Amino acid sequence: MLVLAAVPDIQYHKLRRAVAERFTVAHARSWDAVLDSIRSRPVEIAVVDPLLSGEPRGQQIERLRVLFPSLPLILYTALTPQVAAVLLGLGQRGIRHVVFARFDDHPERLREVIEAEEMHAASHQMIGQLAAALAPLPREMRWVLEDVLLTPGTVLTIQQFAARARVDRGTCARWFARAGLPSPRHFLAATRVLYAHRLLQDPGFTIEDVAQRLGYAQAKTLQQHARAYLGLTAGEMRLSLTPDDAALRILGGVLAPPAALAAHAS
Repeated sequence: MLVLAAVPDIQYHKLRRAVAERFTVAHARSWDAVLDSIRSRPVEIAVVDPLLSGEPRGQQIERLRVLFPSLPLILYTALTPQVAAVLLGLGQRGIRHVVFARFDDHPERLREVIEAEEMHAASHQMIGQLAAALAPLPREMRWVLEDVLLTPGTVLTIQQFAARARVDRGTCARWFARAGLPSPRHFLAATRVLYAHRLLQDPGFTIEDVAQRLGYAQAKTLQQHARAYLGLTAGEMRLSLTPDDAALRILGGVLAPPAALAAHAS
């Protein structure tokens, strides 16, 4: 899972050392870089400092909240009277965690807040929606699927997926069939559409942004998959379906996928 650290260098290095075993941490040194990273990379959690531009300002963080409401935000900043006033305003935006540099940013605390917000990340929300469908699969295969869902920018071939699960392609396909699921190829393609729908609920993302984040070579391929698995264009699914509606439609479709989907699930 990718964590974006929009904080000064010292705080970035402390955060990276604290969570490196479980999370990848990318550094953004400006607010423009923050926006570019969120739109182009599979950022699941953002750690931000109101002092990133040198003076305490909450407007850029409020903007992130408006553009990307599904993105968990953690504040990591110095405790000063000026910052305190900014934090009061940001507290009304639903930000749950604040870590103060040189005060309570020891590694255990940093790991604790990142892990707490991990459960609110879009990928974890989607895994929860798919849990019942995945339950009949062997534990190792579920682990690989969950890992794929937690790294949405990674696109695996079925051979690569089977290798990670330590089975051959035929065994992999048989387990999916026993679980009442379509082929792994269809299932992975359908879950990418479900993840794309969840991202498109945020007004800060364009269809092109989402396609890039999810590893599609072209946005038109995402459009093809959206039509195949949801019967809607990406723009239509953004406006007409809630995340729960999309999950129900995906699960209903992939459990008995029509043969026509084979042309699109590449």
